[in-house]
Amino acid sequence: MDKKTLEFAVFLIHALADDWGKPYGYVYQVLDKSGILDDYIVPFYDVLHTQGKQYLVEDITDFVKEKGVQV
Repeated sequence: MDKKTLEFAVFLIHALADDWGKPYGYVYQVLDKSGILDDYIVPFYDVLHTQGKQYLVEDITDFVKEKGVQV
């Protein structure tokens, strides 16, 4: 993972943690264990980083819920 992608992933973790009211570590575990981090966020960085923060939070929150994870 290159530096830009890593910074973007950290940005998303912080944005989701703020929205969900959960610790950063919890959000990272959810994204990692569900595969969303490695199978969605990292490979689709080029498209995702062009979206707004609120859109990204809603998109990933919906994706997490589709995976059966309660946030």
